[in-house]
Amino acid sequence: MAILRFEALKKLHERNAVTVSSPSPKVSDFFGENVFGTEPMRASLAPAVFKKVTSAIKNHEKIDEVTADAVASAAKAWAMNKGATHFTHWFQPMTGGTAEKHDSFFDALAGIEKFKGSELVQQEPDASSFPSGGIRSTFEARGYTAWDPTSPMFLYGKTLCIPTIFVSYTGETLDAKSPLLKALKSVDVSATRVCQLFDKDIQHVIASLGPEQEYFVVDEALFTARPDLVMAGRTVFGHAPARGQQMEDHYFGSIPSRVYDFMKDFEFECWKLGIPVRTRHNEVAPSQFEVAPLFEEVNVANDHNQLMMDVMGRVAERHNLKVLFHEKPFAGLNGSGKHNNWSLITDTGINLYAPSSSARDNLLFLTFFVNTIKAVHQYADLLRASIATAANDFRLGANEAPPAIMSVFIGAQMTAVLDEMEKKGNVKIEKGDNMYMKLGIDQIPEIILDATDRNRTSPFAFTGNKFEFRAVGASDNCATPMAVLNLIVAEQLDQFYDAVSREMEKGAEKRLAIVTVLRKYIKESKDIRFEGDGYSDEWVKEAARRGMKNIKNMPRAIEAYLSKESIKLFEKHGVMSHKELEARNEIRLEAYIKRVQIEARVIGDLAMNHIIPTAIAYQNKLIQNANGLKGLGVDNKAVIQTIKEISGHIDTIKNGVRQMIEERKRINKITDTHKRAFAYCDDIKEKYFDEIRDAVDKLELLVDDEDWPLAKYREMLFLR
Repeated sequence: MAILRFEALKKLHERNAVTVSSPSPKVSDFFGENVFGTEPMRASLAPAVFKKVTSAIKNHEKIDEVTADAVASAAKAWAMNKGATHFTHWFQPMTGGTAEKHDSFFDALAGIEKFKGSELVQQEPDASSFPSGGIRSTFEARGYTAWDPTSPMFLYGKTLCIPTIFVSYTGETLDAKSPLLKALKSVDVSATRVCQLFDKDIQHVIASLGPEQEYFVVDEALFTARPDLVMAGRTVFGHAPARGQQMEDHYFGSIPSRVYDFMKDFEFECWKLGIPVRTRHNEVAPSQFEVAPLFEEVNVANDHNQLMMDVMGRVAERHNLKVLFHEKPFAGLNGSGKHNNWSLITDTGINLYAPSSSARDNLLFLTFFVNTIKAVHQYADLLRASIATAANDFRLGANEAPPAIMSVFIGAQMTAVLDEMEKKGNVKIEKGDNMYMKLGIDQIPEIILDATDRNRTSPFAFTGNKFEFRAVGASDNCATPMAVLNLIVAEQLDQFYDAVSREMEKGAEKRLAIVTVLRKYIKESKDIRFEGDGYSDEWVKEAARRGMKNIKNMPRAIEAYLSKESIKLFEKHGVMSHKELEARNEIRLEAYIKRVQIEARVIGDLAMNHIIPTAIAYQNKLIQNANGLKGLGVDNKAVIQTIKEISGHIDTIKNGVRQMIEERKRINKITDTHKRAFAYCDDIKEKYFDEIRDAVDKLELLVDDEDWPLAKYREMLFLR
């Protein structure tokens, strides 16, 4: 291993820059050129067919067979004209990534290229080999992918990719996209009904998303020299370098040249695919970076994020780099998140979370603002469950990411507004020449636009015209937290509409009925609001006093999915059935068990087969040195002390690994998945991982650098 490490370092120093050229000086010349979007469809479809397709997409209607045939024919011609030879249904199974099975356009029997509407609309991948949580047995292989026309087809390489959902033969959802689409439909219906209390012209409400993607970049050779990165996606060992992120000089600093070339390259590829990436910068930790897109409709934004991650990985290979999406690839450094910037926008162009100078629009703003806070308060446990993964457990609450306690930050200005509204008083907050948000209601104060700060410690923060769900992990699929967020907001808006209707039935004027209900919600949801430092011990104590949960591990967090309240919520809105919820929790727990198993095996393998032999070999050198010093009559106490220290760490590692192996054998006999997952969390991960790591990391400081088998943090993070 030490040889591999130094060979990797040699390769690193011999790297040549990869030339990156823009397809055109103007991005607008090639943006979306590999997307079969609105304009290619308009150019290739008959006007009547194009109108049918766009109307079906806008109104969530089914596309008939004749129209599907026309779309398939046009898509095939467009793709083949660009060199495509195959097509695939591109879907998102419960594996954490995407999946695809390529079929050729060429029909050997007919001797021609064919692509029918039936092939566009539906395909049949093998469902037995994907996680199903017991819904499908191994011998029950049939499953279906079905075209999602709301997300455009795209050309990836020489393959036409068709975004689809994935369901079992018996109709249960087996993917991340299906529940998201159902939740988006639900929030559209619920939000539109509330909007029509203010404006009857509003016919649809669209949820938008801008996911900021954080990631690490390391040299490919150094990545390969770390078996733990290869197998587990994170370093299970590694002593902190003398210099980490404490100088605070990496954030927004000059982008390293190799990474800059890589960024330009993957941005070009993303733009061709219609992914609106815009921002790039260094993040806080060394070798950590971020890319952020413009906002899009949630479903499309999520598809684009999944595709972008794949593009980044492939482009990195051209630059001899490796992208790490794991939430915590390096201990002691900031982890990586995927901040979900979310908003609701009407089909008339109103951002429902943006204050304005219109009194009516501002009451509409407050309606959605307060109801969102109320939804997070009511379903905080479910929102926490939506971002629960084995990898995110390493990041949440680590004083560099939002805590596992769900809270909402709204800023001092909006806090004052809600407090005053609750008291039914009036206040005028003046600040220079800022534009005021006038409501035209005596009980509600004027609000200064954009008067909110940013709180990096809050898991759910209002940032002026949107909410930022910061707790989502970097490797996660946005579909899961977005499905939950839109669902709970939909339910809360339904509750609000019914409450306002009851007030109006009592004789209250509509506007005052709305204010009455909002005041009640503000009071009921105050506990979820927190403006301070989410990293502090004081907040943990204060949250407990408020009755808020601090669930620090994934197996316990996801139990919220199966509460009576959650099951009722998902079934009421038709997002998922009780059976589907149980199946997904089974899938999540099985994935957690397997991930901890893999990490435990990696720890055992590296410790016993690489670290301990290296330490013993070095110890033998020291013994020879001690004996030599003794023969010369020179004091050898310092050497003897080092030998004893090494022996102590070796014993700790050996005992820890052996006990961990025995514990795994015991746990693997547990048949109940929930109990087995809890045992892997408490009796393997929490009990042994840190103990073994601490001993290994101390050995790293004692063993000769030339003998140490693993690429070190200082090499992976600072050598480019």
